[in-house]
Amino acid sequence: MSDGTKRFLLTMWDGGGTVPPELGVARRLVEHGHAVHILGDPTLGSGAAAAGCTFSAWQRAPHRTSQNPSQDILKDWEATNPLVMLRLVRDLFLVGPAEAFAADTAEAIARFQPDVVLSDYMLLGCIIAAQAARLPVVSIMPNVWMVPSKGSPAIGPGFPPAKGFAGRVRDAAMIAATNRLFKGGVKPLNEVRAAHALAPLTSFYDQILRTDRILVLTSAAFDFAAPTVPDNVRYIGPILDTPAWAEPWIDRPAPPSAPLVLVAFSSTYQQQAPVLQRIVDALATLPVRAVVTLGQQLPPGATRGAENVLVVPSAPHDQILAEASLAITHCGHGTTMKALAAGVPMVCIPMGRDQNDTAARVVHHDAGVRLSPKASTANIRKAVEKVLADPRYRQGATLLARRLADENPTETLINELAELDALSPAPPYTG
Repeated sequence: MSDGTKRFLLTMWDGGGTVPPELGVARRLVEHGHAVHILGDPTLGSGAAAAGCTFSAWQRAPHRTSQNPSQDILKDWEATNPLVMLRLVRDLFLVGPAEAFAADTAEAIARFQPDVVLSDYMLLGCIIAAQAARLPVVSIMPNVWMVPSKGSPAIGPGFPPAKGFAGRVRDAAMIAATNRLFKGGVKPLNEVRAAHALAPLTSFYDQILRTDRILVLTSAAFDFAAPTVPDNVRYIGPILDTPAWAEPWIDRPAPPSAPLVLVAFSSTYQQQAPVLQRIVDALATLPVRAVVTLGQQLPPGATRGAENVLVVPSAPHDQILAEASLAITHCGHGTTMKALAAGVPMVCIPMGRDQNDTAARVVHHDAGVRLSPKASTANIRKAVEKVLADPRYRQGATLLARRLADENPTETLINELAELDALSPAPPYTG
């Protein structure tokens, strides 16, 4: 295109909470006159069309064709600790199918002839194919910064910032263990790179870091790592689009004078039904009203409601949060940022993935408290009472809401992508 607009290829996967912000990126590009083709799981086709994009599905790469939990690629709810989870991600998603992702992406590049390739940062094979085609390539990170960085806690366990010598030793030990684990992915990754005539890497992380830009779809004010990220990283701010499958919010739980609580636990399966039931049982004994959204993965009836607790398949979270006094959540990044944007404090019950680290940041900013997913009904009730009664949690959330209101993710996104022609890859990883 010669009028300043570009053709973008966006490669993405059905990662639940990663989908709305990445489709939001595509929608914003289309609204600014660019053409976007999305390559992803067949389940993303309708969302791509709603965003104004053309679409094609993975052929060789792993993908899901329905929202049935049996089709989850990682089944990471079976992981027993953060390092086991990271090994699953490395072998089953990041490295194992990298050649399949690269082959599908190379075909899409040949068909669509993009000016720029955007890729979810976890799709390493897609980045390889874009680099082999000598195209500008941008990694999208739809959560907090996920690469080990000096001065920041290790990703996975949800550590708070280090305090003193013991904290620094803790972080160094966990980062060293993480680096050893991912070092095992360098050789197979370099084999894929060699097949695409690319030079080998010395660090696993360079496959992500040595792209033209890395766009982090959260607020620098929220993330621990913001002061230490590489020069090619940009914090765009959260993209808070509502999923296309969210149904209108019509029913209101009674009594209308009581504080409203949103309960939202993941758009993907994490064996969340038991903890949801304990939350409902806790709220049923309190002078509140609540809405529980089940998401796409849990069938109707998976969780029983109560007189003051309405259970629905889905609802637009931003509408509920506009009236809410509290959110109880697994701390998926999208749900968390929507709550903070509305100035709503949280009871965080992370279930895995990046949720522990997101929850650690909520607690650090005094915007909520954190519980184990094994927390009893009594402990959940105490946490709800604590956050509703103590004004510092509302104040912490309100402070972050003000910081988020000062950001303009759309303008920042468009400006960053408009500058791509002049960019060069970042230096190798030294973290």
